[in-house]
This record gives sequence, structure tokens and C-alpha cells, in this order.
Amino acid sequence: MQANSPSAQTAIQQDTRSQVGPSQDMEDFIYLISHDVRSSVRALLELPQWIAEDLEEAGFKVDGQVASSIELMNRHTGRLDRMLVDLLTFSRIGRMQSVCSVDLETALDEVMEEIKLPSGFTLIRALECEHILIGDRDILTLFNALITNAIKHHEKSTGRIVVASRRAGPEMIISVCDDGPGIPEEFHDRILGPMTTLRPRDEVEGSGMGLANVSKIATLYRGTVAVLPSSYGCGVCIEIKLPGNISVA
Repeated sequence: MQANSPSAQTAIQQDTRSQVGPSQDMEDFIYLISHDVRSSVRALLELPQWIAEDLEEAGFKVDGQVASSIELMNRHTGRLDRMLVDLLTFSRIGRMQSVCSVDLETALDEVMEEIKLPSGFTLIRALECEHILIGDRDILTLFNALITNAIKHHEKSTGRIVVASRRAGPEMIISVCDDGPGIPEEFHDRILGPMTTLRPRDEVEGSGMGLANVSKIATLYRGTVAVLPSSYGCGVCIEIKLPGNISVA
């Protein structure tokens, strides 16, 4: 059976559904709760601004402790909103999308339009294998999580990120490596879990769901994810290995 044939795509779709099956009720619950709660959170995001405007209209100057309190409300409701968005993304992995031959260059272009690479960073593409048979939304989630993670946790205003793909025997390997501070080896397994962060959220904003999304995608397609030292001598390399029967030459 050819990897890019309709029957291959159908087989992959059925296979991914069967793997998610045992936790489907929980996935549905996460989706519904995140979706419904977020509508209320979106209203809360606007509430501090309404309060500030009402105070100013009433003749009160919004500064000092009042301004600090409003800013704190903004920060925490924004953090909650991001958490709900990331939970929604987690629940949607493997669902509501087409499994098809995805052009990695095009997918990367789409992700970089959303991320907006900081001016001091360089993204290097080393895509030896340019196509893969995968969920069209899952590949975007994977790239977004890995590149955002590399930028967010870099300790400098300048950095280098390498996105690569290649074949290794029967496997397809996708990796994202950076020259940042790296991750201590004792935390390599831990960071792949949901809602896991190694630094306080007051230092680095994030829900801790990025690498959990990557891990779930790898597992869904019968692959693996590994946290490795970067080839730069510092930094980290996240490597995803997927079975060769879902890649397209």
C-alpha cells in the first residue's frame, strides 16, 4: 500500500482514532469545559478596562495601587485564557482535521506567520524530507509548540533555531534545535507532561502544555519524542521519530 494513497490515509485516520479511543470521554470533557469556560474568561479580560474607564469617567485618577491591581487582573485573566486555549488545542489533536500529504515548507511558513520571529533570532530550515502524511492541523501544532518553546525559553535576545527533517531507515525524523540555555537531563522526561514548567510563570509566561502537545502527537502516530543535547554545545534538541509508513517521499 502506497503511503500517499487514499487507502493509506484512511488506515492512518482509523488507526489514530483507535489510539485515542480509551480516553475519548476525557478528551470530550476537556474540550467542552475549555470551550464553555473560555467565553466567560473572554468577558473577564475586558472587565479591568471597563473598571478603569468607569473610574476615569467618575473623576478618579487610575494610578498607583489601583493601576497595579488592574494590571494584575489583566495578567491573571490573560494567563487563564492562554491555558484554556492550550487545553483546547490538546483536546483537538488527532480530531477535526484531514490526514493528508503535508508540505513541511508550507506548514512552516504558516506557523511563522503566526509566531513572528523576534528580530534577533534566525530560523534555519534543513528539510531534507519535505512531505509527511499527517493531520494538517497536528503538524502546525507541533511546529508552533517547538518553535515557540525555543524562543520563549532562550535567555538572550538573539538566538538560532534549526528546523530539520530527514529519513533514518524506515523512520521519518523531525527535529527543532536551539542554542539556548538547555534543559538539565533530570527534567527531560518531566517536561513532556501536561502543565509542566521549569520556571515560575512570573518569569516565563506559559501553560506548560507545549511539549505535552508534541508528545501526544508523536504517540498518536505511533512515534516517539526525545529531548537531546543541541549540536551547538548548548541548548536543546527536541526530536520526533515517526514510522516511515506515514511519510511521503
